[in-house]
Amino acid sequence: MHTIIAAGLTKIYDIQQKRSGLLGSIQDLFSPNYAKKTAVKDVSFVIDEGELVGFIGPNGAGKTTTLKMLSGLLYPSSGHISVIGHDPWKRDYDFLKNISLVMGQKNQLWWDLPAIESFNLVKDIYGLSETSFKNNLNNLVEMLEIKDVLNVQVRKLSLGQRMKAELVAALLHNPKILYLDEPTIGLDVVMQQSLRSFLKVYNHTHDGSIILTSHYMEDVKELCKRIIIIDQGEILYDGLLSEVIAKFSKHKIIEVIDNSGKTKVHKVLRDKVAQTAAELLKDSNIKDINIKEVAIEEVIRSVFNRGKTG
Repeated sequence: MHTIIAAGLTKIYDIQQKRSGLLGSIQDLFSPNYAKKTAVKDVSFVIDEGELVGFIGPNGAGKTTTLKMLSGLLYPSSGHISVIGHDPWKRDYDFLKNISLVMGQKNQLWWDLPAIESFNLVKDIYGLSETSFKNNLNNLVEMLEIKDVLNVQVRKLSLGQRMKAELVAALLHNPKILYLDEPTIGLDVVMQQSLRSFLKVYNHTHDGSIILTSHYMEDVKELCKRIIIIDQGEILYDGLLSEVIAKFSKHKIIEVIDNSGKTKVHKVLRDKVAQTAAELLKDSNIKDINIKEVAIEEVIRSVFNRGKTG
């Protein structure tokens, strides 16, 4: 079942062009000059129930703009969106009660109140029964290990604890769609892994769809089978993460270990790997050879560069 359908999605902003000097500033007051900026251009994709899709790209690629259109916070300049059968921009109650948007750089909890107060507010907003609320809260709190800080002011929580509390608030009502925008940004390695482990279990135990944007490739590699790569507002790739390397990398890595234990690395064209390995093995000083793929991070960077150079 398709939970998200985006077809020809485009968002164009009017950006004011500032003139230089005092005279230019006065002219800007009475006769502002605007230019068109395309943030998202003709983006199309379909996401099915239960999928966890990585939506990746460099800064300014159009990721957050796309998420905001999918959640109804921005109206597209053109194109069509259907999220669980709704037009997001209409912001119908049945739509709003089935989505959640978590942005790693935005705090949605009441800053001066304990997290539990924000959770109680979520219960009232979504009309959750007492039984449903307690069951969901207990499960999430246990999975995220934040039972001991529920009555602590949000402002006094660590960044990791706060991010976990944000996830609890976002998931209490069992949304069918979860948008995660940089959920691990700024967290230490241990807390990043903790959140990844939670999201992996949550995705396997719930039917909802998740779109994840992240600059950390470890997030994507561990959580996402499918990725969508966007750059300069356009989709460069939509498919399995496992096929990105084969599609975009022309090379493999040959690591050669000599008898003294030193390692030398060769980057070799795919169709030359067997020939190169055979030639290297003729050297009696070679102890071992290891052939592997180019790191996914390097491949993704090359995809971004390809998008910029056309």
